[in-house]
Order: sequence, then C-alpha cells, then structure tokens
Amino acid sequence: MSQSCHVDTYVLDNLPPPERMPDVINLDRFGYPEHLNATVELVDRHVAEGRGGRTALIGEDATWTYAELARTIDRMAALLTTRLGLVPGGRVLLRSANNPTKVALYLAVIKAGGIVVATMPLLRARELVPILDKARIALCLCDQKLAEALVEAAGAAAAPPRIVTWTGTAGGELGALLAGAPEDFVPPPTRADDPCLLGFTSGTTGVPKATIHYQRDLLVICDAYAREVLRAGPDDVFIGSPPLAFTFGLGGLVLFPFRIGASAVLLEKAGPFELAAAVQRHRATILFTAPTAYRAMLGRVREFDLSSLRKCVSAGETLPVPTFEAWRRATGLTLMDGIGATEMLHIFIAAREDEIRPGATGKPVPGYEARVIDDAGRPCPPGVPGRLAVRGPIGCRYLADERQTHYVIDGWNVTGDTYCRDEDGYFWFQARSDDMIVSAGYNIAGPEVEASLLAHPAVAECGVVAAPDGERGRIVKAYVVLADGCTGDAALVEALQEHVKRDLAPYKYPRAVAFVPALQKTESGKLQRFALRQQAEREAANQGATP
Repeated sequence: MSQSCHVDTYVLDNLPPPERMPDVINLDRFGYPEHLNATVELVDRHVAEGRGGRTALIGEDATWTYAELARTIDRMAALLTTRLGLVPGGRVLLRSANNPTKVALYLAVIKAGGIVVATMPLLRARELVPILDKARIALCLCDQKLAEALVEAAGAAAAPPRIVTWTGTAGGELGALLAGAPEDFVPPPTRADDPCLLGFTSGTTGVPKATIHYQRDLLVICDAYAREVLRAGPDDVFIGSPPLAFTFGLGGLVLFPFRIGASAVLLEKAGPFELAAAVQRHRATILFTAPTAYRAMLGRVREFDLSSLRKCVSAGETLPVPTFEAWRRATGLTLMDGIGATEMLHIFIAAREDEIRPGATGKPVPGYEARVIDDAGRPCPPGVPGRLAVRGPIGCRYLADERQTHYVIDGWNVTGDTYCRDEDGYFWFQARSDDMIVSAGYNIAGPEVEASLLAHPAVAECGVVAAPDGERGRIVKAYVVLADGCTGDAALVEALQEHVKRDLAPYKYPRAVAFVPALQKTESGKLQRFALRQQAEREAANQGATP
C-alpha cells in the first residue's frame, strides 16, 4: 500500500490501534483501486462520460447540472487549497441547512483531500465546542444565518478556527473569495482508505463520538445497500428530511443519487407539510425520512399528490407496524425499513420491497454479516434476544476514543441494539440495549409497547421508558402526545392500558401514562429516550418512589 497523501496526519495518527479495529470483509467484491477520490467518482465521472447535462441538485434558489456542480466544486477546491490553506488531511467544519452550496463544499473538501466535519444546524454553541476541539478544526464554512452560535463556539474553542460565511447560493464572503477562482482543479492522489469524513454521533446517548470514514466508504454504501436493496435508477428524483450531517441523509440525498447520475431535491425546511408539498412540486420518486415523519405525513396524503413516489425508505429509529400498515393503506407503498449507524455510515440490515416482512428490519445487506450474541459473545439461537453484532466492508473507527473497545468486540461491531433472528434469517428489532425495561423479572422492550400504543387512534406520538417503582423496581411508563380532539383523562389512561393488554402480553402494559404536549427528539428525528428516562427518574424522586 502506498503512503497516504495526507500532510495533516492528525486523523490517521488517531485511528484505533490495529487490535481494536473492526474486521473488514467482502471488500474485494467492489474492485476498488488503491487510489480513488469519492468526488471524482460521484460527480466528475458523469461529466467525463457525457452525462454532464443531467440535473444533479434542485435547491430552493438554484438548480445545478452535473457539469455546473463539477465546475463549482473545482472552484471551491482551488479556493480551499490556496487562499484558505487546506492541506490533505485537514478538517473543515460545515454548518448549514440542506442546500446546493453545502453539497458543493462537502464534495470540494473531499476532492481536495480534506476531511469533512458536517454539523447539525440546530446545535448550539456549547454543543459545537467539543466538536471543534475533538476534530481540531482550523477552518469553518458556515451559512450566515447560522453563524452566531458558531462564532460563540469558536471563541470558546481551544484553538479558535477561521470562519468563512456565505449567503444565498455561494454569495457573501464565500462568493467574494470565489470570484476569479479557476474552474480546473487536479485532486491529490488520495488512497481508497484515506479518511475523508468525521461523522459525529447524533447524541441520543450522551457525549458525541467522532467516527472516521474513508474515501471508499462513501462508495461502499452506494454499491451495497443502494445497488442491491434500494435499486434506484438514473431517472429517479430523491427527496427527504434528514440533515446531511446525519449520515442517513448524506447517503439518501447525495451519495445514492450521485452514484447513478440521478437528481436530488434539497429542502432547508422539511417538516411533514413542506416535505409533502415538495414531493408533489418536484414529482419526487424516492423518499428518505424517519418513521415519525411518515406518521405525521399521513395527515397530508389527501392534501398533496404523492403519486410520483415509488420507493419510501425508513430509518433512524424502529418502524412500528401500525405506521407501516397505515402508510401502505394510504399510499399503496411499502415502507422499506432499515437499520444503520453513524459508526457503519449507513444501512446494513434491510429488505427489498418483495422480501419485506412487516415488523422485521430485514436481512444483512449483501456484503455484510450479522448475528445475535449473548453477554459472553456467543451466538444466540433463533428466537432468543441478544445484542446485534455486524461486520462488513465498513466498520467502526472512533477518533481517539476508548469507547472503541465497547463497540468493536472480536472484530464485530456491536451496535447497542437488542434483536432476535428468526429461522429464516430475518432480524427483528426488540429495543436499544439500554431501552430494555426489566420489571418484576420480566424483560419488556419499550419500542414494542410504543408500537402498540401508536395503533390506538388517540395516540399521535409516544415514548416508553422504565420508571423507578418502590414495589417492582421499574415499571413501564408511557409519555403520550394525544391526537387532535382527544382529552387526556383517567378514562383514556385506562383505555390505553386495556388496549396494550389486549395487544401484547398483559405484563407489558404501561402502569403509568403521562400526557405531554411534545416529545424531545434529536435533529435527525430520533426520540430521545434518555431524556424521558431522566424525566421519569426526576418525577419518581419528587414523589419519593425511587427504591
């Protein structure tokens, strides 16, 4: 293997040691060369092969063909490596909503041999400081609308970075710097295994970790999940709600369409109303969003024409069967469930439309292996719940983090999810490992109770966690957001409890139900169960119920 072209070797120097690295299997099936550049493969290749006139990006203020995008990327890469001092291996933080400028900058950093650190737009200053410090950021590129928090964070960082802002579509300070920049850029000889992305975990479990991904990883998820399971085509129009800083969004809204020369619609605001309206306006065909968004969009299916959709992908949290069935009744489409992780970049267990079993996540994506293991690391027989362990062409590599030892065990990536595998090889989600509720000796999966409650017409959203109880140790507690027109009273509590008792084993019913106006979520749409657990602990302590 040739030497890396990285001049700044901070990330290379802080990869996990060899004995803690995950097993990498089935990489040969893709035939990647020793040297490759993901941006060249995703954008430049289409121009070189005569597809430069195809539409690549549709934003709110601009629509770019692949040729226009390629020229913009080259100008940005030239600016980055000359006037802004980026060297191969250097980290660049990006802060923006989903728009064409962010995508072009993202790919320009990668083409220049740099490493992208994309951040969620809603992060506040105190949340940005550890990212700046952990990644040792020297340069930030930020939409002016989001600059205030970043400027505050930069002032508190160990080494304050330079911040370059833009307005509109590459206007403002960035636009002035780009004026006169050359449209030709020759990328450095990046290796397939040179880092190009630091993905910070979405924060549902506490302190974020930085996951390291290589140039080839961006292609692997396209050539594994997208090619083998999603099976989209160049005439498809991709759309969705996940921020590009969430790797679910990066794959679904940039990498997957660009790998096949398709188009992507980028929305700066992508709530259920905006998303449904944009599907109709752009005749989108492939939709990526979370189960909570699909459920919310069900109220919009009669207001908007969603008939252009032909594939709908759900990930980010477990897909309840009631949501799956309601979406199919409303649209005629089967939601394609999948589980992925920031550590693994994207989805590694899923099913094609003709192989879906409602309630099951699916089978390992071609190129991946998965098994369910017990606490000693031994494979569990079919039907017995245990920890999900996965390996494939991508694995977890934390940047300078001792938590690598907890995620990678004997070469397998242990995701923190509790699963069962059936006799046919389908994997069935039970809970996050820390979402399993143990009550009076029974193991109860919170998401299973949530799915049952969601089937009740009075429930719009819900979260189920363990709450302290002096008698039983822990009880099942449900936090419920009511559907419009419903009243949260004692009669409804009893009705919901009886509903769950009828639907599931009686010991799984929620012994406590609290009606709340909203549930706390991450920006990627995941329910923050840890926040509900903390709330349940506080409430129990105030009532003197903690054992």
